[in-house]
Amino acid sequence: MTGPVSSNWFYYMTMASMAQAAPSINQTNAAAPMGGMPNDNSLFMMILNAAMQNMQPASEQTMQMPTKLLSQTTGSFTPIQVTIKPLETETAPASQAIDTRAVPTSPQDTSDFGFKPVQFIKLENTLDGKLSGAANHFINAGKKYDINPNLLSAIAIHETGNGSSNAVNQKNNVAGMMGKNGLRSYDSIEDSIFDMARNLRKNYLNQGKDTIAAIGAKYAPVGAANDPTGLNNHWTQGVSKQFNNLA
Repeated sequence: MTGPVSSNWFYYMTMASMAQAAPSINQTNAAAPMGGMPNDNSLFMMILNAAMQNMQPASEQTMQMPTKLLSQTTGSFTPIQVTIKPLETETAPASQAIDTRAVPTSPQDTSDFGFKPVQFIKLENTLDGKLSGAANHFINAGKKYDINPNLLSAIAIHETGNGSSNAVNQKNNVAGMMGKNGLRSYDSIEDSIFDMARNLRKNYLNQGKDTIAAIGAKYAPVGAANDPTGLNNHWTQGVSKQFNNLA
């Protein structure tokens, strides 16, 4: 391919072509001059020359564009530094490991609190607050440790005010279970229910505690040092009431 056409060459070629055409144009217009205006060659050339001087050759415009674009696209710039921080998460309260081992039913268990099928819909509709939706956990824990799910549920309802106590809402503790540092914290309501069931099987039913009153005498003894307001006085009556309502 040939190089770009010189703007000066284009200018002079245009001038020469227009000069050659001027006599014929003048001859054509000579028969009908406009307004008595002279139509000689010198006047035409003067006008043409002035017009051509005011025109910027297209080749010069074309040659200037790459330089302008280059100056816009090759300028220096500073990249924006973006720092991405990991999402901050709240630290859950530390919970103690629970014992999930099975506990066989002892021959000393003479109670009538072994596992029995329960009315799931009735139990589910009774549970409220933080205990809502936990009926299946009470049933599964009852199966594992051979305990009537209604007894587990009755204790949890009484201990938590049916899912409204600070213990259940802040620590997932459904049964007032204590640990080395006081009231225990659990990762979930399910963990707390299973821990309560294991405790009842191992330390109460297997030890011959065969009534709610007998369980309550050890579970919530009247006059205990950790019961300054005397709530343990109502434990047996309260659990018995909830148990009978679920039967």
